Parts: sequence; structure tokens; C-alpha cells
Amino acid sequence: MQRRKFLKLGALGSAAAFAGIHYPANAFDASDMKIAKIRYYAAPGYNKPLFNQARGIVEIETDSGLIGIGEGGSNDMIRQVAEMIIGEDPFRIEHLWQHCYRDMFYPPGREKLHALGAIEMALWDLKGKALGVPVYDLLGGKTRNFVECYATGFRNSTATTMEGRALDCLAAGLRCYRIGPTGGNGEEPFDFYVHSKKTIEMCEKLDQAVGGNGNWAVDLHTRFDTPEAIKICDALEKLEPYFVEDIIRSENPEAYRTIRSMTKVPIAVGEQFGDRWDSNVLIENHLIDYSRVTLPNTGGITELKKIIAIGETHYVGIIPHFTGPLSTAALIHVLGSSSPTRCMIELAGGIPEYPPYFNADYIDFRDGKVHLNPNPGLGVTFDPSKADFLFEISEPTKFAHPYLLAPDGSIHNW
Repeated sequence: MQRRKFLKLGALGSAAAFAGIHYPANAFDASDMKIAKIRYYAAPGYNKPLFNQARGIVEIETDSGLIGIGEGGSNDMIRQVAEMIIGEDPFRIEHLWQHCYRDMFYPPGREKLHALGAIEMALWDLKGKALGVPVYDLLGGKTRNFVECYATGFRNSTATTMEGRALDCLAAGLRCYRIGPTGGNGEEPFDFYVHSKKTIEMCEKLDQAVGGNGNWAVDLHTRFDTPEAIKICDALEKLEPYFVEDIIRSENPEAYRTIRSMTKVPIAVGEQFGDRWDSNVLIENHLIDYSRVTLPNTGGITELKKIIAIGETHYVGIIPHFTGPLSTAALIHVLGSSSPTRCMIELAGGIPEYPPYFNADYIDFRDGKVHLNPNPGLGVTFDPSKADFLFEISEPTKFAHPYLLAPDGSIHNW
């Protein structure tokens, strides 16, 4: 098999080859490849400063010429992480993640996690391409045939009312329609009392239009303080929202102990969080019903799998926030191979983005659902000529980073 040239064939692989069993070489061994270059491109026309997150494309190229792609990160953080893994074996994904996460003095903040998540995503794409299998097969294999979606807004509608757009969304096959609270934009002052009442009235109209049954959700955008947030939740308990999101500010997860004790609405929190330590208090203490963590913000595919597993232990579902088109494609691989806990993917506008620098069929979206892509890696082809090249890293860092290993070779903090 041609892909075997990328691998060191160990005893298991040799025995399998002798027996005529066509495993994808020995996926347990290291590869013969080394990371040679990491390039970073800006997504043309993308300008969403309110998200405080870049959406560039990362290419990791090995000395064999094989390339994997990821999405996310900012220039300086991509540079720092890239310089730490030049010359390394791209198949040792968890090891490289631990190295980049732990071998700086300070633990990574969320901006660095975005970059680490983009590069880790590219490593998974590269490994899938090397082995000729989709990423979801590397993550344990398919556990569902498709992932349900919900819409934040719905572009494929000619309706002029919220109720009409919601009905069009459901008719298109999406699971539910999400709205935000009233007020808060423009020059009109945001009045807690006025806009909490208006938000309740809007939710009541939406619930009546779509018939409850979890066909709608609302994001309070961390906009309200506790009294008004609970007032809204109290009014929504008798309705049937799929979830109520970001009820209060997100900086202090412990505050949700109070919120959870005061409301029974399904709570969704986490789009502003990163790795599993950010979500641990919320999940371990059953303070939320759905985690909103996403890619690349968690630091990568592996980290997101771990968070989903922790959530399963405590019966917490997963509803990732949207970030970018490649991240959405990667989310399908993760959710499609994770525990069969309840999950959905958010689509801004109710349909995927189709950027010109990706193949037109990079995402399989049918009947309001996203289906698993069976092509190798993430199943996405990147055309660099249609993006804006920013820089290339081909040399490791010139600074001496401590690399503290235990006797068994595992990473330790220094």
C-alpha cells in the first residue's frame, strides 16, 4: 500500500502484512515523517473583530510533501506554537499538544489555545491523509450517521417576521431556531427591565409559532444581571426551549451554582471557554445541561473529545458554537465519533459557509443536517492561491525551551 511509506512498520504491521491483512500499516508506530514547514494564510474578506479571534488557515507540510490543514489562531500565537514543533513527528499528536501546552512557563491563555487548536487540527488532517482514512475513523469510528443542526438566523427565508423565519428553518430540516435577546445594539441604552420583558414576550411568540417541543432556543448573550436573567428563565420554564444560553457573564463559572439552584430551564454555556479546566466546574457539578465549547478554541480535536467524555459522565450534552468553516467540518468528525450524547451543530444563517478556497463539497449538508465526510483526513481540500499568504515557519525556535520528560518519556511541567 502506498501510504506505508509514511510509517515505520513494527512487529504488528509486519505480521499483518505477512498474513495478508491490510491494516493501514501500523498506526501505533511513529511515522518516518518530520514536520518541515508551517504556513499561515489569512481568510480573504473575513473581518469579525467582535469575536476577538482570527480565522486563518494553517498548513503543516512534512518532509515527505504531505500537507494537513487547520483553522484558527493569530499570527504571533501560530508562530510560537509552530516553532515548537518543527522537526517533530506529526503522528505524535497528543505528545506535541502536551509539549506546546506545558513547556512554556505560563499555562496558555485562550488566544494561544486557538492557535494550538488550529495546528492540532492540521495534524489530525495530515494523519488521516497519510493513512487514507477519515479523521472520525482515527477517533474511534462512526457513532452516528449525521449531526443535527440549529440556525442562528435563517438566510434561506423570504419571511419578514421572526416566526416566519423560524417555521422556514424547521421546514428545511434543522432541529431548532435560535434567537438572541432584544436590545443592546446601536445607540439605544440597554435597559435591564425593559429588555428582559421584551425578551420574554419575544420568546412566548416564538414558542407559540413553532409549537414548543424544543424547536427553539434563546441566547441571553451574558447581557443580563442575575435578577433579570432569572426573571427571564422563570417565564421560560413553562415553555419548551431546547436551551437557554449564557444566562449571565461567563468569567466566574462558580456563579452558575446560584443560577442552577434558581431555574430549571436547560442551560447551555461554554462558547467563550477553552480547555477542559475551563468547563470542569460546570460539568462536574451538573450546573449546565449543554456545553458550548468548540474548535479550535478548546485547543484541539483531542481536547474536545476529552470534554465530551467528561460531559457524558455527568449527562451533559454538547452544542458547539460556530467559529469557521473548516472548524465546522472538523466538529462533524468529532461529534460523529463521540459518545451518542445529545448534540447539535450551530450554523450561522442556517446553512454552511462555502469559502472559495475550499472544495465545494467539503461539507455534506442535506435536509438541515451535516453528514460525515468519508474522504481521508478532514475531507477538505485547500487552494492556497485563493487565500492571502502571511508567513512560513521552517526553523525551530532559537530559544531553549525546557523539555522535561519522565523516565517513561511523558511530558512534565518544568
